[in-house]
Amino acid sequence: MSQLLILGVDTVLYVGAFGILFLSLILLTECIAALFPTSLPTDQCLWQDTRVVVLVPAHNEAMGIRSTLVGLLAILKKQDRLVVIADNCSDATAEVARAAGAIVIERQDLTRIGKGYALDYGLRFTETDPPDVVVIVDADCQVEPKAIETLTQRALATGRPMQATYLMEQPSSASPKHSISAFAFKVKNLVRPSGLGRLGLPCLLTGTGMAFPWSVIGSVDLASSHIVEDMKLGLDLTIAGYAPVFCSDANVTGRLPQHDQAAETQRTRWEHGHLQSILTYVPVLLKAALQKRRFDLLALALDLCVPPLSLLVVLWIGFSLSALVATCFGASWIPTGLLAITGLVLISAIFAAWAKFGRADLPLRELLAIPFYILWKVPLYFNFLIRPQKTWVRTERDQVNPLQSGVIGGAVELLDD
Repeated sequence: MSQLLILGVDTVLYVGAFGILFLSLILLTECIAALFPTSLPTDQCLWQDTRVVVLVPAHNEAMGIRSTLVGLLAILKKQDRLVVIADNCSDATAEVARAAGAIVIERQDLTRIGKGYALDYGLRFTETDPPDVVVIVDADCQVEPKAIETLTQRALATGRPMQATYLMEQPSSASPKHSISAFAFKVKNLVRPSGLGRLGLPCLLTGTGMAFPWSVIGSVDLASSHIVEDMKLGLDLTIAGYAPVFCSDANVTGRLPQHDQAAETQRTRWEHGHLQSILTYVPVLLKAALQKRRFDLLALALDLCVPPLSLLVVLWIGFSLSALVATCFGASWIPTGLLAITGLVLISAIFAAWAKFGRADLPLRELLAIPFYILWKVPLYFNFLIRPQKTWVRTERDQVNPLQSGVIGGAVELLDD
């Protein structure tokens, strides 16, 4: 191998090794910070005196939306409103939602597709009688009884957006892949935001269980087809001066898809959107951090830089193998050493997160399935290089037992009448 080629390979390996080590250290810092206890703020405002609008964007959710709405109506007050935006629906979503007791507005616009447009439509509906706080909940989620109250009080006390803990339940016939996927989701949506919160830093928005003071939600444009519109919204609000705050004691739960095709669609949208946000927003955040001299923007840029956990591991494996091969042909051994240290950092971060947050849901023996889970994700990352997903695609829901969904049968009978 020529000296010039060795020099070029060394340069690439040095950059890659230092970069992956830096990202892994950010992840480890967040995971370690999450291990420490925190004192929760005392809520000052009176929940009974507030007016809340809960927006539920829904696209063809007739089979499962009723349980979400019934749960929300049970915890809302008389002066609150539950508004379902039936967005480009071709099923009985609107009828089911009305039968459950929600206010329903319908939107048909096949040229502007996506959750962002639906939310913008819902906000314009509520602006004639604005509430104190707007809460956004996805149509397939379950909200714990105290979550809306907690989010509302914190949003009004701080004047900033609030993000609840949004986690995924495993399907009834769960495999080790589902367990690992739920754990990876927990690292992203609970462990890392908790660590940022312990450090006094803002978090990213995760799509559901989000609360906004009315004056704040109107400061950004929601109407977009961005495939991770929640992440975009949080970043736009942070730049505007309203950095989201993680509210760990308000809980919202979704469910992982049972079938591989639906899971792949869901993961593709989330992770391609995350990678696109890295490319788009990290330069914007760094520039704004320098111009405005704001450390929170810098911290959020660094947090956003950390790719999905599986991709970070794939990058580490790829560079480690390349460094070992290059060393055999005369390249420097230093990148190999740096990548060995990175491996220890990654293992430490994953183990710290698992020890406190994942032990109950992910038995130690199922950790052995992580390599197979990563292999399942590799094509997803290759597709990002070849054919990145740029439009919003709804994840197909698992079939719901009609007896469990209660009013669906009644709604269909009404349609037949």
